[in-house]
Amino acid sequence: MAEALTNAAEFTVSEISQAVKRAIEDEFGHVRVRGEISGFRGQHSSGHAYFTLKDENAAIDAVIWKTSYARLTFKPAEGLEVIATGRLTTFPRSSKYQIVIDNIEPAGAGALMALLEERRRKLHAEGLFARERKRPLPYLPRVIGVITSPTGAVIRDILHRLEDRFPSHVLVWPVRVQGDTCAPEVVNAIESFNALLPNGSIPRPDLLIVARGGGSIEDLWGFNEEAVVRAVAASGIPVISAVGHETDTTLIDYAADMRAPTPTAAAEAAVPVRAELIAYVDDLGSRQRQGARRLAGSARDRLRAASAGLPRPADLVATQRQRLDHASSNLLGNLRHSVQVLRVRFARVEPKLNSRVLQGQRQEAAERLRNLALRSDAGLRKTVDRSRLTYDPRAQRLAIAAARLVERKRAQLEAVGPKLAPNALRAEIRHGQAQLGPLATRLYASMLQGLSLRGAALAQAGKLLTSLSYKSVLARGYAVVKDDEGNLVHERGGLKPGAPVSIEFADGEVGATIAGSPVIKKKPRPPSDGGTQESLF
Repeated sequence: MAEALTNAAEFTVSEISQAVKRAIEDEFGHVRVRGEISGFRGQHSSGHAYFTLKDENAAIDAVIWKTSYARLTFKPAEGLEVIATGRLTTFPRSSKYQIVIDNIEPAGAGALMALLEERRRKLHAEGLFARERKRPLPYLPRVIGVITSPTGAVIRDILHRLEDRFPSHVLVWPVRVQGDTCAPEVVNAIESFNALLPNGSIPRPDLLIVARGGGSIEDLWGFNEEAVVRAVAASGIPVISAVGHETDTTLIDYAADMRAPTPTAAAEAAVPVRAELIAYVDDLGSRQRQGARRLAGSARDRLRAASAGLPRPADLVATQRQRLDHASSNLLGNLRHSVQVLRVRFARVEPKLNSRVLQGQRQEAAERLRNLALRSDAGLRKTVDRSRLTYDPRAQRLAIAAARLVERKRAQLEAVGPKLAPNALRAEIRHGQAQLGPLATRLYASMLQGLSLRGAALAQAGKLLTSLSYKSVLARGYAVVKDDEGNLVHERGGLKPGAPVSIEFADGEVGATIAGSPVIKKKPRPPSDGGTQESLF
C-alpha cells in the first residue's frame, strides 16, 4: 500500500544517464586537468586515441577524437605528465565519465617515469646494461625455458610459433605477470632454471624467454623491479626479454641478452626455421660435393699436366738399354780377344815351363843360395875373429838379417814351385774355356732377341711416323705454302701482292708469286629438276 501512495516520479535508465550527462557537461563544459598519461597505445584504427589520466589518488578516462588529434602540436606519450584542456562528458552505455580533450600541453615527467629513469641510470652505472655482457644466443637450443603466465595467450603464441619453425622441448615456469607478487616469482623462476643440473632428471634449458603481453606502465611495473633486472643480468643461461608490445620498454630489456618486440618474435629469435635449415644444410652439402669434384678435377688436370711433362719410362731406360746393347755386342768380341791374348801369352811362357827348365832354374837358385850361405858364414867367421879383437854390433845384426832373408826366400820358392807346373796351368785354362762357352751362347741369344725387339719397335715407329707425316695429307690433294724465308703461311693476311712463295705438293715444290687478284667464286649449278635456284651472291 505504501508503494501505491508514493508521489516519486519514475525515470528510465536512459533518462537518468542523459540527465547526468547534461549536468556534467553544463557544469564542466571547459576544464583543464593535470595528470599522468597511462595506457596510451597510439591511435586506434578509427583514428581516435584512448588512454587514462591519473594521479596518485584517482584516474579518469580520456579520449581525443580523430579531428582534434590531427591538430595537436604536442602528441601524447605513455608516462608523460600533461595538462589536458577539454570538457567532461559521460558514456551512458558503461556509466563512465570521461574527458574529451581538445589540446594537450606537457607538464613534466610523471612520478613513475621519473622513478623508472632514476633506477635505469643507477643500474646502468653498475654496468648491468653494458653491451660487453651480452652473450650470443645458442643457434639451436635443445631445451627452452619460458617464464610467463600459463593461462594467457602469450604461451600459446610462443608454443605455436616454435611448433611451426622448429619443434623443441619447452619447459614452462608459471608466474604471475602482474601485481605485487610478479617480481619475486620471476626472480625465483630465473634462479631455479639456473640451478638445474645439465644431466639431471629435469633438463637444464639452453635459453630462457621472459614473456608477457602488453599493458600500461603499472601493469608492466613488475619487470622494472631492481631484483628482476639483477636476476636477468646474473643468469648463466642466455635470456630473451619479450615483455609487452613493440612500444613497451622495461628495464629487463636492457639487461637481457636480446630484446624481442613481441613474444612471437622471441620464439622466432629462439630457433631457426627447420625447413630453411634443412635447405641450407642441403645447399652446403651440394656446394661441398661440387667443391670436392672441382678439387678432384683440378688435381686430375694437374696430374695429367705433370705426367705429360715427365719423360716416358722407355725414354728413361733407353740410354741405359743402348749402353747395355753396346756392351753386350762388344762382350763376345772382347772375350774372344781376351782368350786369344791369354793363349798367345801362354804360348810364349809355355816353353819356359817344362820340367827341365824349372829343374835347372831350381838348381841354379839352390847353388846361389849355397854360395850366399857360404859367404855369410865366412863373413860371420871373419867378423867373429875380428870381434875377438874389437866387437862390431852392426856386423852382427847384418849377418842375422841376411840369414833370415835367405830362409824367407827359400820358403817362398818352395811354396810357388808346385804351382808352376804345366798341368796346373792347362787345367785352369780348360776351366776358363768351359765357363766361357755357356756365357758366349747366352750372349749370342740375348743379342738376337734384342735385335728382334729393336727391329719391331723401329717398324712400329716408322708406321707411326708415316701416319702422322704431313706427306700423307699432301697425297690427298692438299698443299703447303711457305714464304721466301721458308716459314709456313697460316693466314691470308700474312701474304702481300708480289710476294714470292713456294708451294709444296706431294711430288715436289714449285715457286709462285702472289698476284693479289680477288678469289674466283664458283657459279651455282642449275638445279637438276628444272626449278629455280636462288643466287648465292
